[in-house]
Amino acid sequence: MTTHYQEILDEMFGLCRFGIVLGLDTISRIMADLDNPQEQFAAIHVAGTNGKGSIASALAAILRAAGYTVGLYTSPHLVRFNERIQVNGTPISDKAVVAAYQRVRGVAEGERQPTFFEYTTAMALYEFARRKVDWAVVETGMGGRMDATNILAPEVTIITNISLEHQTYLGYTLGAIAHEKAGIIKPGVPLITGVKQPRARQVIHEAADANQAPLYQYGRDFRVRRRANGTFNYYGISHNWPDLRTALNGPHQVQNAALVAASCEQLMARDHQLDLPEVRQGLATHVWPGRLEKVCDAPLVILDGAHNRAAAQQLGLYLDSRMDDRKVTLVVGILDDKPYEYMLSRWLPACHRVIVTQPRIDRALPPEILAKIAKQHTHRVEIVPSVAAAVKQAYQTTSPQDAICVAGSLYVVGEARHEMAQWEQIKLSAP
Repeated sequence: MTTHYQEILDEMFGLCRFGIVLGLDTISRIMADLDNPQEQFAAIHVAGTNGKGSIASALAAILRAAGYTVGLYTSPHLVRFNERIQVNGTPISDKAVVAAYQRVRGVAEGERQPTFFEYTTAMALYEFARRKVDWAVVETGMGGRMDATNILAPEVTIITNISLEHQTYLGYTLGAIAHEKAGIIKPGVPLITGVKQPRARQVIHEAADANQAPLYQYGRDFRVRRRANGTFNYYGISHNWPDLRTALNGPHQVQNAALVAASCEQLMARDHQLDLPEVRQGLATHVWPGRLEKVCDAPLVILDGAHNRAAAQQLGLYLDSRMDDRKVTLVVGILDDKPYEYMLSRWLPACHRVIVTQPRIDRALPPEILAKIAKQHTHRVEIVPSVAAAVKQAYQTTSPQDAICVAGSLYVVGEARHEMAQWEQIKLSAP
């Protein structure tokens, strides 16, 4: 049995070579052999294309502010694996990773080897039960219906939004993808959603009706109004809350905060101990690194793991509206299954120059491919193969009045964060 932390991680990441296998049989068997730890705490289940982590981390912060012990399970991590499994805002220890792996490994034998994500999910739920959390806020990995996290019996479910993603696994239309996301809806359990597209919304509503699950739709049942001072007013299902503030950057985070507030309303309606002061505190103070995260002021350095069409559009809007008075250097690396031509087309018009790079993952696009596309938009293109060197090059050659944006993949952001954490002039918050 493997006993050392790094050896365990190497063994787990080695499972990725077997690919993605969706289904609940294997995870259900593992959970049963672990005495069903997922039944030992209350849960909130979050699915969607973008915003899952922002919403999940905000809800975890709000529940902590209300005095609960809270587990948070998200993916992927930025720098260290442990970030995926947190208790009360702190990643679990290396020792806890080893112990959880050994416990799951002891019951993992079956008709097929569990996938990396099934292992990680089982470890998270096992650790949450061992730590006796009151709540677990759990983000799906892919889709929802056949996602390993879909063994939960949540108090509230959330479907943030839907766009085309993981089409090989989830389907090639918004309706098909919505069907997979809607698989987290449970009988009688309230659903909060921000899905906007008519066909996707129809699928979500039909699934909620079939499960007799109360459905609360952003824009219909609750809404927000942004104010000039950076706050927003929330007009909710049964509460109106003025002057709320989210700590996260970008106008899309206000809609995410609305989904959080609506979820909190449902927890209150189900007699959970929670009130407005905790909602305010959690929204205003929680952090979610790598998503329009400002890590330096001179030059302004922003890290954003935007890696699909919807996220690329949001980042493009941010660059267009907030950076028109600065020369922006884009440091970018993108994986080979992402819409890289579209992503670059959204970002480069707002940028002065681009440094293309490549994260240390076998699915990363060679920088030469990105450079060829980038040259269609600007003649100021550099290739710096390693992320660490690319970020250092950008920082050393950008004036204090200008800006750097690191984007294209959470893997790129993670490597950039790891590099900059070693610089004396930048103080990063813990991921």
